[in-house]
Amino acid sequence: MDYRYLKAFILTAEHASFSKAAEELKIAQSAVSRQIKLLEESLGEELIIRSSKKVLLTAKGKELFLASKTFDQVTGHIFEKEDKKPLRIGILNGLLKTWFNPLLVKFYKKYERNMNIHIADTPELIKGIEDGVFDAIFATENIQSELVSSLKLFDENFVLISKNEINKKKLEDYRWIVFSEGDNLYRLSKNRSEKTIVIDSISTIINLVKNDVGIAVVPDHVLKKSDNLTVQTMPGLPKSEIFMTTLNYKTMPKSLKELTQIVQGN
Repeated sequence: MDYRYLKAFILTAEHASFSKAAEELKIAQSAVSRQIKLLEESLGEELIIRSSKKVLLTAKGKELFLASKTFDQVTGHIFEKEDKKPLRIGILNGLLKTWFNPLLVKFYKKYERNMNIHIADTPELIKGIEDGVFDAIFATENIQSELVSSLKLFDENFVLISKNEINKKKLEDYRWIVFSEGDNLYRLSKNRSEKTIVIDSISTIINLVKNDVGIAVVPDHVLKKSDNLTVQTMPGLPKSEIFMTTLNYKTMPKSLKELTQIVQGN
């Protein structure tokens, strides 16, 4: 089925007029009539009853009009101008609240583009980029396949933070402020602290440590010099890498080029 013929049929049915359809398509009225005739021949069905006074749809024509109008709206959204499409971003919680926030400010000082940002864990982010839910994701996984590829952005190192100097051999003596039950603090000590706070906000964790509520392990890139914290590297803490992952485009969309320039500091 030729989409041009279907478009001519949709507009003719919508306006109940060959002339108005021709005007919208910017082609001759005879061309509209010819395209609909070719559509009818390809389907083997009469869709429009032609008369000098009005355009009437057959029963099959009415069914096709209702179905194709929805199709036309959906395809119009898919292929609308790129500048009108929001950029769909998937990102890990900690990256959004710290590293990505200032980059958003830089992005919007330079570009005008709608953006939808979704926080998720790594498995959901990977599934989302492969299923086309996201245009780009930011996570710790390096994915290289026929479908997607990852660009390394920076190394992420974890450090132990506290308000003042602490005894690194007696971490269980301090209150632990952890992101989850899988927090890296549990890797550092055989003995667990009896005093813990579990909170899924990196910024809140840092604020509590600044106020001498306890100790925590966080990525080094989330810290500022003005935090005035005691920062210590510890054996046993993992190192990871942060990647930006997108679909493998032959020609990357303008929106992703803009985003890539910002995250790479260009």
